[in-house]
Amino acid sequence: MSDLDPDELARLRVDLARISRGLDRATRGADLTRSATSVLGTVAVRGPIGMGELAAVEGLNPTMLSRLAGKLEAAGLLVRDADPADGRAVRVAVTEAGAAEHARRRAERTRLLGAHVAALAPEHVDRLRAALPALDALAAALRDAR
Repeated sequence: MSDLDPDELARLRVDLARISRGLDRATRGADLTRSATSVLGTVAVRGPIGMGELAAVEGLNPTMLSRLAGKLEAAGLLVRDADPADGRAVRVAVTEAGAAEHARRRAERTRLLGAHVAALAPEHVDRLRAALPALDALAAALRDAR
């Protein structure tokens, strides 16, 4: 199969962004921004993580990340402490409430996406299923490129 042309790439980018934003808007609520939700998710999945590594993973500058971590900490979703390997460095970890909130949001996004997929014609569902390996590979390539 040949490469996608620029118009197809634009469609793919726009469609993926619309899907992501739609799920995000429907499940984020008013209490957390998209960036805060992403930071919470990364910490919940990766476990305790240094602020420098988290900034790199999230693509945020350290000042912005520090503000987000502070807000998440104030909400009882994250805790900050000294890195045991380097007492000068700070790491963050998800609290029990943060893990529960992440799990709730993840389940809600999955439920919402499932409801919309279930409303599609069967041939579209089959095409989505067939596209999953390619989307997985694309996501991995984008992640590895960072």
